Amino acid sequence: MLTKRIIPCLDVTEGKVVKGVKFQNLSGIGYPPDLAEAYEKQGADEIVFLDITASSDARKTLLDVVEKTAERMFVPLTVGGGIRTKEDMRLALNAGADKVSVNTAAVHDPNLITACAEDFGRQCVVVAIDAKREGGRWKVYTHGGRQRTELDAADWAYEAEDRGAGEILLTSMDADGTTQGYDVKLTQLVADSVNIPVIASGGVGSPEHIYQVFQETNASAALAASIFHYGTYTVADVKNYLRDRGVLVR
Repeated sequence: MLTKRIIPCLDVTEGKVVKGVKFQNLSGIGYPPDLAEAYEKQGADEIVFLDITASSDARKTLLDVVEKTAERMFVPLTVGGGIRTKEDMRLALNAGADKVSVNTAAVHDPNLITACAEDFGRQCVVVAIDAKREGGRWKVYTHGGRQRTELDAADWAYEAEDRGAGEILLTSMDADGTTQGYDVKLTQLVADSVNIPVIASGGVGSPEHIYQVFQETNASAALAASIFHYGTYTVADVKNYLRDRGVLVR
């Protein structure tokens, strides 16, 4: 049984960490480097930094903020938002990212996944999938959840792996920010469609929800924001809860 990872997420816009519900009604939380450093001290295995309005605003990622964040931490940092080209990925890696997440650009040009995997190694390439339920399936959305596509989430995850993705960051738009728990069915469907790690994201409100997604799906990691940002739980609280129930964590 592989060790499960706990990953705090920093959704960033205009240089500040924000949090919303179902990708709407964003409110300010704090400064990315401060939060990243605090979460690492709590025991975070990785940090994800997503510039959530870069694609919809048609601008580049906030690399100066990425650099300041990376300088203050030692655990792996995944950066996403506004990554459109291989050169954008190179710049993000040079700014201190260990992995780079692509969503909108990969949907528009799936060859980008292959090109980046060939140049930087597939371990650096994370394909982010934002999915919303329609009947018994889930459709992929781009531009920070603003634009619907005809892609099926599980099919797209399978193709992304085939093209060179090393990891899938899967967010349920229906569950995001609700604190009612992950979309277990979506996570299970996608995790069973691929052989690469899947990070469950969207909806966590308690350590119990993280335990549930690990028990009921093949997710390799759990992403969380609200429970950490608002101080409801620390990363250490979550890990202790999981350890007590036999889940392998670092």
